[in-house]
Amino acid sequence: MNTVTSFPPLSRPGATVLILGSMPGVASLRAQEYYAHPRNHFWPIMASMVGFDLAAPYAERVDALTGAGFAVWDVLQSCVRAGSLDSAIQAGTRVPNDFAAFFAAHPQIRLVGFNGAEAEKSFNSHVLPGLQSAAGLRYARLPSSSPAHAVGFDYKLTAWRAALAGQAYVN
Repeated sequence: MNTVTSFPPLSRPGATVLILGSMPGVASLRAQEYYAHPRNHFWPIMASMVGFDLAAPYAERVDALTGAGFAVWDVLQSCVRAGSLDSAIQAGTRVPNDFAAFFAAHPQIRLVGFNGAEAEKSFNSHVLPGLQSAAGLRYARLPSSSPAHAVGFDYKLTAWRAALAGQAYVN
């Protein structure tokens, strides 16, 4: 098992929606890019919702996403895990990111969207109990964009669009 460490958040001042994963998978860690697995639906979902070119370089996709009011981060700053699956995170090794500092720097965040059940579970158990700045935030569990989550792209897109519509710039 390896200790894995997440990335800095993708964000700009004025972000209104924070999308939280649990921890980057192996493909993302190798590429040093959020949601780098070629079968992960995150970038296709966001390209459809925001209207950027899915084939654009990573930096351009990030710019379009953050320019539309979205921020992206992971609940965990580090953990011990073999492989990419959240179920492989070793018990007692979850270290959360500093959400008090993030929300202080991004006071316009109004919605936190959890990319899958593990992100929500980790946030609720490791972050929320100690978070003083959670007043006024709304939360939504989104179907995981992971290829391990067996529902189809159209279902995921519809659910993400319904949860995020009106919260940031969404087509």
